[in-house]
Amino acid sequence: MSARLVLLGPPGAGKGTQASRLAERLAIPAISTGDIFRANITGGTELGRKVQEYTAVGALVPDELTNAMVRDRLAQDDARDGFLLDGYPRNVAQVAELDDILAAAGRPLDVAVELTADPEVVVERLLSRAQIEGRADDTEPVIRHRLEVYAVQTAPISQVYEDRGLLVRVDGLGSVDDVTERLMLALAAHLA
Repeated sequence: MSARLVLLGPPGAGKGTQASRLAERLAIPAISTGDIFRANITGGTELGRKVQEYTAVGALVPDELTNAMVRDRLAQDDARDGFLLDGYPRNVAQVAELDDILAAAGRPLDVAVELTADPEVVVERLLSRAQIEGRADDTEPVIRHRLEVYAVQTAPISQVYEDRGLLVRVDGLGSVDDVTERLMLALAAHLA
């Protein structure tokens, strides 16, 4: 089953983990703006320095930087027949940009999957991850700010996709395997 999909959900809902698992099962590339940002930060690129100014305080990277990277990535051959976007779109303006990118390629979006998770569980997950991975950007105040930013700027995307009949919500809590199975079942039902 190949698909063009976006994966939505608050920071810490398990999007990154599930994106790689879904991409493998669906044989499509997982495209994570967060991974692209972190690679640029680690590499000390100009883009990385710009991105770090925003991520260090829990703010979202400006649309023009993100849109350009996504447009370029979706034009690559491995994304021609399907892809999973993790971390994009993050706001309604980016939904419109993605619509334009896909319309120009003649490839509409198939589904938007939203992983749901209790905010307090998310905070605990991200604090634990920060300790394990040494992520300086995952302090409790920054995490709570990121959740607030998500609620205001990103959560409204769900309504856009729901109005289009493309939204599928899946509980992101539980074992990694259980969440993956719930996602696969939801996708199979939606894409059937």
